[in-house]
Amino acid sequence: MPINILMPALSPTMEKGNLAKWLKKEGDKVKSGDVIAEIETDKATMEVEAVDEGTIAKILVPEGTQDVAVNDVIAVLAGDGEDVKSAGAGAASAPPKAAPAAQPPAAAKPATPPPPAAQAPKLAPPSVAALAPQAAAPAPQTNGHARTFSSPLARRLAKEAGIDIARIGGSGPHGRVIARDIAEAKSGKGLKAPAATPAGAPAIAPAMSDKQILALFEPGSYEIVPHDGMRRTIAQRLTAAAQTIPHFYLTMDCDVGKLLAAREEINAAAPKDKEKKPLYKLSVNDFVIKAMAIALQRIPDCNVSWTETGMVKHKHSDIGVAVAMPGGLITPIIRQAETKALATISNQMKDFAARARARKLKPDEYQGGTTAISNLGMYGIKDFTAVINPPHATILAVGTSEERAVVRQGKIEAAQIMSVTLSCDHRAIDGALGAELIGAFKMLIENPVMMMV
Repeated sequence: MPINILMPALSPTMEKGNLAKWLKKEGDKVKSGDVIAEIETDKATMEVEAVDEGTIAKILVPEGTQDVAVNDVIAVLAGDGEDVKSAGAGAASAPPKAAPAAQPPAAAKPATPPPPAAQAPKLAPPSVAALAPQAAAPAPQTNGHARTFSSPLARRLAKEAGIDIARIGGSGPHGRVIARDIAEAKSGKGLKAPAATPAGAPAIAPAMSDKQILALFEPGSYEIVPHDGMRRTIAQRLTAAAQTIPHFYLTMDCDVGKLLAAREEINAAAPKDKEKKPLYKLSVNDFVIKAMAIALQRIPDCNVSWTETGMVKHKHSDIGVAVAMPGGLITPIIRQAETKALATISNQMKDFAARARARKLKPDEYQGGTTAISNLGMYGIKDFTAVINPPHATILAVGTSEERAVVRQGKIEAAQIMSVTLSCDHRAIDGALGAELIGAFKMLIENPVMMMV
């Protein structure tokens, strides 16, 4: 009986992916463990292995296809002894047996859950899937007072027409707004009166539609580059973060003179390999990662994630580090950074950065974490603020180190100063607590020998 090869879920939050490349063609025989395709998620390109043995009877989704939903049938595998032509001819109709024949190479089997009586309440931090509308259910539109259910087509048509969908009466099932309701609304029929704004509450202006934006520019004076999955995910997550997380910011100047001297001395003394190349080369960012990891251990009430159920207090400092890549950025995570030597952190970050730019990171290498660091010092940026990446409660924005005039004991001296800004989630961390964290970081970064204790 033919076996369906399904679009695999390469991460817990994946809903769609791009079928980048087929590594097998129709008629090819495959064995369990053979790599059959490359799938692009919003963050990485991953190889997919076959689980069953057989022959590729029919490829249903050609390579280069974008936004293929998880569990969609992408190909059909004919089992041993089965007629390949017959299996391929019947691929259009769903076979009675639909078994996923492809899984990510490092997919872990889910653990058997404990008995219901022994289970503790689950605290689920926000994820990409939690922040974006689910594909299986229509997204409700809100006007601040009531929920308006609508079809995806209706929402798009309403947006293009510049009509608030909450003012449209739905004629679909259970009052759902559908495409024909938008057509009537354009002619002025079926529109409700605008919802009253509560006293003292500012009215929020609706976002401009694509049509309204393009109307502002002369035709032919621009080109439209479609968003890829990464850009859309970044937009969704950071929009949700800015709207739902009450940010506040704390800035300090750090004297990194001792750090720069220590870095130069450590790098000069680094052991060499057989090719006379140093086994490691520390960067300022490596010290920043280590200092932040230890600071979170010293101020454990800042090493948290907010959920509506309760505060998630983390035992280890898992530090995400923003890495720029074509079309966006990704945040690989140094796990248990407080326990790792600077040389280990340095080499791990170099490996992560290289694989991130090639989109070869695995989901478990960039998902989660307890805080993040965004360093724009290499671009000469003096200071900036960064948007918190859920489920983190903090993010540290690091500027360049530069020679500045400082006053010490009444005398003006030159010093190497680096400005850092800590963004905090006010739901989880109050001002005084955030000040303790950035203060602990400053003490460590200014006295790097304390990181070795």
